[in-house]
Amino acid sequence: MNYALAAVLVPLFAAVLALCWRRQAAWLVWLSTLFSLLLALAALWQVVTAGPATMQLGGWQTGLAIRWQLNELSALLLLMTALIHSLVTSYSLSQWRDAGLSSDFWPLSALLQAALSSLFLSVDLFNWYVTLELLGLAAVALVLLSGKKALQAAMRYLMLSLAASLCYLLGVALLYGHYGWLDVPQLAVAVSEQPVDHRLALWLLTAGLMLKAALWPLHIWLPAAHAAAPAPVSALLSALVVKGPLFMLYMIWSQLAGPELAVTGSWLFLLTGSMALLAGGWSALRTPYAKVMVAYSTVAQLGYGLLALGLILQLNDPAFTQALFLFVLAHALAKTSTFLAVGEMQLRLGGKRLSTFRGASQTMPLAMFAVAVAGGSLIGLPPSGGFVAKWHLLLPLWHHSQLWWLLPVILAGTLLSAAYIFRLVVLAFNRARPVSPDFAPALLPQWLALLPALLVWMLAFASGTLLSWLGG
Repeated sequence: MNYALAAVLVPLFAAVLALCWRRQAAWLVWLSTLFSLLLALAALWQVVTAGPATMQLGGWQTGLAIRWQLNELSALLLLMTALIHSLVTSYSLSQWRDAGLSSDFWPLSALLQAALSSLFLSVDLFNWYVTLELLGLAAVALVLLSGKKALQAAMRYLMLSLAASLCYLLGVALLYGHYGWLDVPQLAVAVSEQPVDHRLALWLLTAGLMLKAALWPLHIWLPAAHAAAPAPVSALLSALVVKGPLFMLYMIWSQLAGPELAVTGSWLFLLTGSMALLAGGWSALRTPYAKVMVAYSTVAQLGYGLLALGLILQLNDPAFTQALFLFVLAHALAKTSTFLAVGEMQLRLGGKRLSTFRGASQTMPLAMFAVAVAGGSLIGLPPSGGFVAKWHLLLPLWHHSQLWWLLPVILAGTLLSAAYIFRLVVLAFNRARPVSPDFAPALLPQWLALLPALLVWMLAFASGTLLSWLGG
């Protein structure tokens, strides 16, 4: 457990040091995130060899102490956070001046990593609230790094995030007032019946978390924020920030909802997940702007997570839990690659519209290859990580005929994903527009954008080990 605690404290201290030494902020944060990646790997190895561990911060007794729990799932998510952050900071370090990032990016990104890592380790409702607030404030401040053009999108994000926090906090107050516990495992033991207060609390928690995670139909802040933010910030928002509330939804509904309420909640997630696939995919297909397309793709892809969560509650099959978190891992890697590659091409080709990417396979072939490879996982082409996650979502559905209608919905979502990805790819293979003779974009940022796309395809080869961990 000490490795996991250190993986949270290292980026937190790095954020403080980066504020004090602005000139060395980039290198401080970059080195800290590499160190935290090693610590996350050590924490995962500790879980594999010694089993899950629990820590009560401050040494207080249960009920007063903040409990942290390190198991296979939290260790994997801790590693995912450190890996994505290290990839994004490496790209940002190579493109710091060209991309126009201010020195504020470094302490804010380190704070974001520390908050999200703490969230994945916590099992306390109020500690989740604190980490959500830190995560949201860091994310809003990162969006604002683009300057005045991002002000409206960032303010909308902030206002809706505060509204979501009020919903969540009211739900926490209702549960604490009725049971006297904030610790989720203790609450799970205390919940014997489900009075009106309990049901209302769960719906308030759900509304707040769905708004925080930009889950359909509460996604209205996400496209504008992604489009306005710098490319590394968009990658962090899509790959990491929205995963925290999704993880909390899984923990709360799987542990605090009884059988009857779980079935009711499952229909909410199944219906909203289906609409996310269709409406998000259609919006991505129609928009003329590249980053907005990738942002709406996030809305659509999160629909698979909602479907998996709904099926977990409806059928109580561990295969859907495996599908949910395989999707989380695959989506994080694919979206990191997509946003970094699209942002790099926008920066070098000088435009935000999809038409700017005409001929990109000739002018910036490496970055375009990264988009195509990551897009293959978003579509679900084998043997990518996205394919493995989708396969483990589809396979158990064949045995449940009452949910047959989900199969055509998933097929339609897949076809929409293929349509908007191929829309960009077809443009890239058109005849290139003339560029200046000295046009020579740097290769290192493009390779760094390609790396997570390659990792998401390699994820399929480690899927057996991942499935055994998630199944445990």
